[in-house]
Amino acid sequence: MESVGASDVGGAGLASAVLTRRRLLASAARLGLATSTLGALDALARTPRRAAAAGRRALPEIQFDVNDFVEPARAVDGVVVRFPPLYTSYTTIALSRRPTRADQERMTRALATVERTYPFSPRGVFVVVAYGVPYFARMPGGIDGSLVAGTVPRLLSDPGRSALEEAVPGPTDVSPSNPGVSKQTFDVPVAIESNDLVVVLRSDSSAILGEVLEYLVGGRASLGGRRVGASGLHGLLRVTSRRLMFQQIGLPRKVADAHGLAFAGRVNPESPMWMGFTDQQVIGSGPPAVTTFAGNPSSVLTSARPGDYFDRGSIMHLSHVIEDLGQFYAEPYLDRVQCMFRSNPPPTQGNADQFTDGGGPAFLDNTFRDPGDAAQNAAGFDTPGGAHRLGHLTALQRSSRAPDSTPLHIRADGAGLDAMDVPDGSLQPKLQFAMFVPTADFFATLRRNQASPDLVGQFAVSAAHAGIERFITTTRRQNFLVPPRRHRAFPLVELDPLGR
Repeated sequence: MESVGASDVGGAGLASAVLTRRRLLASAARLGLATSTLGALDALARTPRRAAAAGRRALPEIQFDVNDFVEPARAVDGVVVRFPPLYTSYTTIALSRRPTRADQERMTRALATVERTYPFSPRGVFVVVAYGVPYFARMPGGIDGSLVAGTVPRLLSDPGRSALEEAVPGPTDVSPSNPGVSKQTFDVPVAIESNDLVVVLRSDSSAILGEVLEYLVGGRASLGGRRVGASGLHGLLRVTSRRLMFQQIGLPRKVADAHGLAFAGRVNPESPMWMGFTDQQVIGSGPPAVTTFAGNPSSVLTSARPGDYFDRGSIMHLSHVIEDLGQFYAEPYLDRVQCMFRSNPPPTQGNADQFTDGGGPAFLDNTFRDPGDAAQNAAGFDTPGGAHRLGHLTALQRSSRAPDSTPLHIRADGAGLDAMDVPDGSLQPKLQFAMFVPTADFFATLRRNQASPDLVGQFAVSAAHAGIERFITTTRRQNFLVPPRRHRAFPLVELDPLGR
């Protein structure tokens, strides 16, 4: 990563520093970040030295199926993890009009140009394009018309419902639908967004992310140092938000120290996440195929069959979360680990000093017992002192697994630091959250179980012991359909009976 240091002075060094500063300013602007934020990240992050991935010649039909192009999973402190590219940007976009076949061809060429220019690997870029309900509402007949309704898969459990539905507020989101719910520090209502599409870019280089984003949506005509011509999409695509996440062991602590955050000394210096625990356990994510509409032998939740238009498509839930780490790190490690994992018993007691450098290990396995484990925690069975508690992960596991225990989701989330939706405009730690799941209904159920209001009521679980809900404020939500690679450029446009 490039940064400006003390050696960048005088003569050629000064010219190099100016070039670096210019590149930093340009990248920060493209990614919608404060220059200081991106500058700190690029200065503090280590360029990953990755083991060679297995690789394949053909790019994956499931757009987000990139494990073979990253690196093999590895063990850290006995926990098997796999880390994605260092940076991920989520750029939400509104369309100025319904796309035409000519637009579809331009998008196809533009995406192909990106993938010819940069390797399909962390040192290059991975691209995922997904489409929201408003996009499909633009199609002839609208969201309920024959074109969309006849192509998007239906739920096997309820054939009258589509696999794609709009996101809804979670039970602990600040929302008129949740009267009485408020947050101690960031009391911000959740917004259900209405973007047409989202472009997800993943790379170990923030500069590459900035260049690709500007090429796709900003009229840039060069990539990788050579002229490729403009994408032709600039007038059609209007950026509505830019969000950047970062994932690397120890990076959140470095960023907290660099920005003088009050709780910095309590962030585990080995954690890749703000809340001090790894979230990259291999056993916590399913194989990509199980998250698609067509599913795999472990689970099929929709009417899709191999060969259907959206067979290897999926749903991506995207949300933006402010983390109240001042409140979170006021709790001892033993309470934090129970909030995140379970209490029957806690996976570890932590250190004698429960606060300094996190107070305990960051790498713990995402162990699955059975869907009833959350109820046992809530009932106080085998918990410290018989306390009635909910762990975040055990609550999710009420519905997150197939009958054979395979996870039915893939998380693509990580740390962020920006001022988006913060009432006083200050930089705050964020969870930039995305998850790939087989249906929108699956995610809605998963999020409801994360809060488990039924168990909270049944077993009188206090707000202080109800998982991590009081420490997070979700300010934005939206569901997107991730088409198979062959249909990632403005899906369904070629089937428009009007032939536009």
